[in-house]
Amino acid sequence: MKLKGGFTNYGQQVGVLMLDTRFPRPPGDIGNATSFDFPVRYKTVKGAVQSKIMGDHPEGDLIGPFIEAARELEAEGVRAITTSCGFLAPFQKQLAAAVNIPVFVSALIQAPLIHAMLGPDKIIGVFTERGHHLNDDHFKGVGWSVKDIPTYIQGMKPDAVFPATYIGGRLELDTDVLKEEMLEMTREFMRNCPNPGAILFECTNMCPFSSFVAAESGLPVFDINTLINTVFSANNPRRYL
Repeated sequence: MKLKGGFTNYGQQVGVLMLDTRFPRPPGDIGNATSFDFPVRYKTVKGAVQSKIMGDHPEGDLIGPFIEAARELEAEGVRAITTSCGFLAPFQKQLAAAVNIPVFVSALIQAPLIHAMLGPDKIIGVFTERGHHLNDDHFKGVGWSVKDIPTYIQGMKPDAVFPATYIGGRLELDTDVLKEEMLEMTREFMRNCPNPGAILFECTNMCPFSSFVAAESGLPVFDINTLINTVFSANNPRRYL
């Protein structure tokens, strides 16, 4: 077997640009390496704290550090790059243009594919922590609009523990409490959405609860992990012959 060099480390094909956080990350969370069946490579973007991301738009002065970190991951040998927060969707085009490997900053980029799978009147439920901040500019950042794809934004109640944990940056969490809040928002979505067809998590921290949401709703659930696994499979096709 002949191998080519050029990097210090090998086998970490997916790179993850992480926000600068300290809250716990259970299995299933993008920031927990055991969430994946293959190694991933992490790079923390210093100063990219939740308060600068979780708004109507991510703060523009962050794009420089994100581009620098993405280029570092590329130089370290990863073959695709994602991020740990779906609210970075407006950075998609700039980050993709800054490197020579695929970039998918947000799970929201899956919406056109999901829409194509469903009947034309079916609605995609977009689950997010703070529904009032998620807007069409985030969707346009990854190539689509609510004018073309029927969506229902489902946020959490203002006093929910989930956003207090992840946006507020608590150093402890109770997965049982967070699971129940995820089920509660699922039930609310199913009551209020007129014709639900699928659920898409904007938030990467919701991924540990995907199986529970799918069981409660009876709908397919798409998140950042479904996308990471798809991209990894594209870079490593199954060999049949």
